[in-house]
Amino acid sequence: MTVRRATSGDVDVVSALYRRFATDVPPAPFDTIEGELAQVAELLGTGIAFLAEDGDGVATGFALARQRAPGFGTLTDLYVVPDARHSGVATALVREVLSAFRELGIEHLDLDVQASNGVARSLYARWGLHEEVIVMTADVADLDAHLGREDPPSFGSAHVQSDDLTAVETAVRQFVPRLPGGSHGSVVAAPRNGWIAVYDDVCDRDPEMLARLGRELADRLGAVCVQLGVEREDVVRMVVYEHGRIVDEYLSVPEYYGPLPPGDVVGLEANPTVVARLTGADPSEVRRIARTGVSPADLQPPRELLSALAAALGIEGAEHGWDDARSIPGAVKIDRA
Repeated sequence: MTVRRATSGDVDVVSALYRRFATDVPPAPFDTIEGELAQVAELLGTGIAFLAEDGDGVATGFALARQRAPGFGTLTDLYVVPDARHSGVATALVREVLSAFRELGIEHLDLDVQASNGVARSLYARWGLHEEVIVMTADVADLDAHLGREDPPSFGSAHVQSDDLTAVETAVRQFVPRLPGGSHGSVVAAPRNGWIAVYDDVCDRDPEMLARLGRELADRLGAVCVQLGVEREDVVRMVVYEHGRIVDEYLSVPEYYGPLPPGDVVGLEANPTVVARLTGADPSEVRRIARTGVSPADLQPPRELLSALAAALGIEGAEHGWDDARSIPGAVKIDRA
């Protein structure tokens, strides 16, 4: 394998490789192939261009680059045919680009890569490149339609491991009025299987407020409290509190709200051992049900997942929101203006 400077005389060879690139990682990151090939021809004449060839002189890859500002260079294109990958061709091409950059006094290199091109991103990361600017795209019509919609509703409830209905009711009466948002009321359901369910208008709509309720009830009552709910009709969340402290947390799609460090992703996967110790659930059932996915489509419908998870914990009524909970027989209704 050899790497040499590419010139305007190589335009047909490099253009053919570029057409292969355009179909290799769909969707193509440009509007028309003709416009891209015109830029390729320009770079072959005025930029920094290298061509890799095998022992028979057959082109196996190319690299195109340019100086975009004093001291700064951009690797505009890098492509290696599939049969020649993992053989050092890309590395050899980029080494030549770096040598050319040094001759021009270029100290910094950047490049663009599609988020869907995982192979290229992994390679660049191994070379030492890191993400500095993330460009996000959307169709204008789709974005306008999305901004015109409200977020899908959430619902959830807190479940206290107790049979003392009076104590739970008192804690709710003392704490819930302090929550912002103008709650229309709370519902405290009678004990079922050793769990007392608490529903609140504000907490039903706002998972953050539900988390405050769960933590406060666990702290005030010195008990285990489990927060369960479906957020934005897409993902299931479970938080287990003990004496006001979070001891386990589960989100069915850990990166639903955005990318997280690897440790945080793992932290949002249910710990069956901890859940079993505090709730009496069968750890194998928790492990089977509380799976995580990259997107909601990877999992069963969220309401079904919530019901299965609650059943594994021995909790009844998790499928109810505040509106439905008001019709639970024997429930204590706490109304506020």
